[in-house]
Amino acid sequence: MKTSHEVDPHSHQHHHKGHTHQFQQDYPDEQQRPSREQLAHINGWGADLDRKDRPAVPMERTPPRFIPEPVGKLPQQPQHVEVLVSTERPGITPIFGTAQPPSGLSGVIRRAAFRWAENDLRHWLLLLAADRVNVVEGVADDLARGKVPNVLGEMGIKSEWQYNKAGLVKKVAIAGAVVGTVAYLMRRKER
Repeated sequence: MKTSHEVDPHSHQHHHKGHTHQFQQDYPDEQQRPSREQLAHINGWGADLDRKDRPAVPMERTPPRFIPEPVGKLPQQPQHVEVLVSTERPGITPIFGTAQPPSGLSGVIRRAAFRWAENDLRHWLLLLAADRVNVVEGVADDLARGKVPNVLGEMGIKSEWQYNKAGLVKKVAIAGAVVGTVAYLMRRKER
């Protein structure tokens, strides 16, 4: 005989102090697993079951391509430009990027950033600042070569105007207010 606070697993009822509560079984038995037909109403369910429904099928090969793993250690890429290395890893990795070596003021900031570990906030803040300085350096470099950069086009103003007019107007208003405030404060300071 059960006491009033025991659970009967077959009845799915919980008896407690004279009250009976129904509860849903959280984990259905294997026999109660829904069939494919019962799940077919879910959009996208079973898309990978039929080969013709797989998005990558035109590019897939059966059997898949055999790409052998590299044997031994990767050969070291020759270093012709400065490569900044994390303080956590000794030496440089076998393969590294060379398209944007550190240069100018942004390079000085990047070198300073790599004095700190990657878990230090100063490392990432300095790298963010270096990216912003690098943008200004790029515009100055374009102007020095006689090329006028299309800053508004590169910022996506045309698309912003086409798809998000309210957001663009808000950004222009905020930028205008900031520039106006700075100009006002500078003029006021001169007096």
